[in-house]
Amino acid sequence: MKDRIDHIVRWIKDYAKKYNKTTLVIGVSGGIDSAVASTLCAMTGIKVIPIVMSIKNKDTLALEHAWWLDENFDNVSRRVINLEKIFHEFENASNYLGADSKLAFANSRSRLRMMMLYQVAQSSNGLVVGTGNKVEDFGVGFYTKYGDGGVDISPIADCMKTDVWKIAKELNILQSIQEAKPTDGLWDDGRTDEDQLGMSYEELEKAMKQDQMGAIVTKPSDQERMSIYMKHRKQNLHKMEPIPVCSMEKFK
Repeated sequence: MKDRIDHIVRWIKDYAKKYNKTTLVIGVSGGIDSAVASTLCAMTGIKVIPIVMSIKNKDTLALEHAWWLDENFDNVSRRVINLEKIFHEFENASNYLGADSKLAFANSRSRLRMMMLYQVAQSSNGLVVGTGNKVEDFGVGFYTKYGDGGVDISPIADCMKTDVWKIAKELNILQSIQEAKPTDGLWDDGRTDEDQLGMSYEELEKAMKQDQMGAIVTKPSDQERMSIYMKHRKQNLHKMEPIPVCSMEKFK
């Protein structure tokens, strides 16, 4: 894993240098993906601002990781902010309009965090760093459009979830984070990623690989896995494709 780690760190440094950016801004959720991505950023030597943003959820692991980064890297300057009051006002306005979908509120939490990250990034000549892995970003589209999907760079988006776990072990990420059940932290009931997706990341990876290879699945267990994977993929494919543009080519 060391060669992969070195490759990603070098890639981040080269990109920041290419565009004369001097800061890396990243949201820290307490999950394995943000822990790995933020640590890789810290290893570049570039100034890193990891931000813990509270909105109706417990951030114990996020806080522990932010403190761990600050203690282990001189170039890290952690930030902890509470967005509860801002989101509460947004909730009230939405309820007044009858726009009270719980899923929409979960996604709006993610979009509010994105706004905060860009506010900080543009105020510090920085880049907003994404934390999505390959299964989420290019398999089932398990992210919020213009929320955690709204970033400048995605250093671990070509890494499978199992790769992220291996990198986390190599980086000595806090054991409590390595062992925690993956969750996006956007729901009041604390539901996990597996609760929302219907199966584990290991199973999703198998289905993703089978789909990419065009494999013919015959086992009932494989068929069920593929069915769940494809359901999520088809539902979220619009996130993974470019924004549709109505072509005016025939009028030219």
